Formats: sequence, structure tokens, C-alpha cells
Amino acid sequence: MIQNIVVIGAGTMGNGIAHTFAQSGFKVNLVDVSQEALDRGLKTITTNLDRIIAKGNLTEEQKATTLGNITTFTALQDAVANADLIVEAATENQELKLKIFRQMDEFAPENCILATNTSSISITKIAAATKRADKVIGMHFMNPVPIMKLVEIIKGYSTSKKTFDAVYDMSKTLGKVPVEVNDYPGFVANRILMPMINESIETLYNGVAGVEEIDTVMKLGMAHPMGPLQLADFIGLDVCLAILNVMYDGFKNPKYAPNPLLVNMVMAGKLGVKSGEGFYDYAESKKAEKVSKMFSK
Repeated sequence: MIQNIVVIGAGTMGNGIAHTFAQSGFKVNLVDVSQEALDRGLKTITTNLDRIIAKGNLTEEQKATTLGNITTFTALQDAVANADLIVEAATENQELKLKIFRQMDEFAPENCILATNTSSISITKIAAATKRADKVIGMHFMNPVPIMKLVEIIKGYSTSKKTFDAVYDMSKTLGKVPVEVNDYPGFVANRILMPMINESIETLYNGVAGVEEIDTVMKLGMAHPMGPLQLADFIGLDVCLAILNVMYDGFKNPKYAPNPLLVNMVMAGKLGVKSGEGFYDYAESKKAEKVSKMFSK
């Protein structure tokens, strides 16, 4: 039985994952390196719960119960002492994730399942940093986690059927739709999505069309709810670059090589919504209503 959940990282994905588990009745220990980060995460969860209440889909009592299911920690060893499942949702940095998994393996109970929310890094490589490779698995949630139904459940080379079945079935109790995926760079979602985003940036880079025009074509012509450049801003251009680099390194195929414009924007700190500017300017609104001056006509 998976009952006690630990989520490592209180950022965008981590607080969303903690929110989802807690609202589904699980006890959640939320871990981050600082109390300030934890406080920001809890504030985001509270705001998101208030939005659900405003839509008539949650009561104040249910909000209080959800928040009551979450306990915060800055010490990993204390947080994981009784864990049945740990979901790592730290920054998409391979060395950081390997370090965290070594610590999780050292401190967590023997039967605890170790999951990562990585969007592209090899589950097999992460599992190799532990002494329980059969209990390591990928749980790639989509952003925003409380709303998006999909979870990619990624099997590493040594992931056991028992581990896979437990995580797959538990994901359904969260109201999610789990999809079985094998361990290859980018998995399914990002192996398809990131080349599309990269090609959209290439189209802009080559002067074929402007930011709004590219996004409009994909929204109205392909029925995408969000254009690829707006979506890249929403994901974070640094995250897009990191995923493309993982796929390029993994496949050695030039079609995954990140466009120079993307590289330069990340180096310049233009990361999208999180930095206030990417392909769009978010100084006044986060709804991508104004194209960044860099790309304005």
C-alpha cells in the first residue's frame, strides 16, 4: 500500500505534485532546501486551491483538509523516514538528480519506491546511482499538475513489474491517466514536443514568420490550445534547452540540436514566463498578449 508520499522540490512541478497527492487524500512530506522555498510552494498551492473553490469544484473544508495533509521539511533524512513513495521534482539537472537519488536510497525505507519527475533524463542512469534499481521509476507529470491528466510512467532497464504496477495503479487514484513508456531520451511527450518547439524557433530564426503568426498558425490550423512559442515560454526556455541537449546527446542526431536563437535567449536570461520575458513580454500580463520587443515588427 502506498500511503506516505514525499515530494522533493517545492517549485512549479513539486508543489503541483504535492497539491495533487494531498487533495487525493495522501499524507505528503514536501521537501526543499530552504523554508522560504517551502513557504512559496505552500502559497502557490493555497492560491490554486482558491481558484478551484471559485469554480465551485472544492469546498473550504476540502481545502483545509488538503493543506493539512502537507508537512514541510528542509531535512531530507527526516522527511523520508516512513515514506512509501518519494517523487523527486528538483531542477532538470542530471548531476543534482543523481546526488538526490543517492541520498534517497541511503535514507529511505528498504521497500520505498523512488520516482523521478524528470522530463528527459534516463531512468536507467538514475537507478544506477542507487542499490534498488528495481524500485526506481519515472513519473513525468504535466504542468500544471493539478489540471493535466497525463502521467508518463517510465520503466528503467531494471524497474520491476511490481514497482510499475504499484505506481501505475496509484496514478489512477489521483484522477490521472497513466501511460506506459520505455526509457529513451525525451520519452514520448518531449521526444515529439521539443522538436516541434525547436522547429518553430527555427522558423522564426529564418524569418519565415513572426512570433504571433507562428503561434496563430498552430492554434487555428492544428487546433493546439497554445502556440509552440507561447508554450516554450510557459515551460521555460532553459528547460526546453536542457531537454533538447539530453536528446541530442542521447541520439547523436542533428535534428535534436537546439537552435542558436534558443541558446542565446537562455544565455541572455530570457527564459519565458519565469523571467518576465521570452518570445512574449510578461511584464503586464502572463497571457502572452504582447510580443517581446526583440521580435516586434
